[in-house]
Amino acid sequence: MARGEQLGRQWTILQLLISSKTGKSVSDIAKKISCHTRTVYRDLEALQLAGFPIYDEKQNGKSVWLILDSGKKISMPLSLPELMALYFGRDLLNVLKNTVFHDSLKSLFSKIKTTLPKGYMVFLEQFEKNLKIGQQPYRHHRNTELNETLNTINKAIEKSKCIDILYFAISRNKKSKRRVAPYNIWFSKGTFYIIGHCMMRKKMRTFACDRIKSIDITDEFFMIPDNFNIDDYIKLSFGVFHGETTKIKIWFAPEAAEYIKEKKWHESQEIIEQKNGSIIFKAEVAGIHDIKIWVMSWGANAKVIEPDSLRMEIRAEINSLLALYG
Repeated sequence: MARGEQLGRQWTILQLLISSKTGKSVSDIAKKISCHTRTVYRDLEALQLAGFPIYDEKQNGKSVWLILDSGKKISMPLSLPELMALYFGRDLLNVLKNTVFHDSLKSLFSKIKTTLPKGYMVFLEQFEKNLKIGQQPYRHHRNTELNETLNTINKAIEKSKCIDILYFAISRNKKSKRRVAPYNIWFSKGTFYIIGHCMMRKKMRTFACDRIKSIDITDEFFMIPDNFNIDDYIKLSFGVFHGETTKIKIWFAPEAAEYIKEKKWHESQEIIEQKNGSIIFKAEVAGIHDIKIWVMSWGANAKVIEPDSLRMEIRAEINSLLALYG
């Protein structure tokens, strides 16, 4: 029997006992996890040997298994399953490495580790050997500089004061001075951004925090408009870049259709299936920059139907590629 299968089954047994106030009989557990009662007995014994506080007792002439309520031992306002889930998911937060947030989380996980019963930690460590969490690409943050920038932005937001920044724009390969009313800090795809009103452009803009070369809090106060909602603002974006609201319609070949249908790509998306197995993907997004990159990643399996502006941008990009590889 595979070690991962055994640990997965034992994890399920633990969750059944944790969620039950009156306990579970061996036959109930066996039925729930679809295995023989002898297997359940072996798993319960293994969990006891690992140090988990589980035991059996008679209730109305029936033997049931329970787990000791260790909630009183936990000094944090979280249940034992919540603490286990939080600790187990710590690798997902590696994208925050070298930031003040990661340092704080590392301290939190250390406290959780000392709070969890020994048996739980042994089990989690065994389980982690069988599970590998893939890491998405993220930026290498320069610890001291980025932390100082984030702390300054936080202070400015708390005090509702504008900031003066020297910002490096990769697209133009130049630095420019901006005064910004910082509404929120947004973490997306491994990078921290400021979402705020740019006084120079007189529009909402998104700035990558690690491209800020200098930052100062000004004496100028700002007020976030009543009609601004950060969730609504982010929801419209297909990626990070934000622009004019645009309706898009993209055809995907049958070879790509199933992959597209598997995921939720945008809150406004609508998928129209075609008789030949292809699909039409429709959405209303804020700006077409990230959509262009996404469409091109599907190669000949995707074609923009509308808008024409997006079609022309992709055509220009293809012509540049032909010149590069010609």
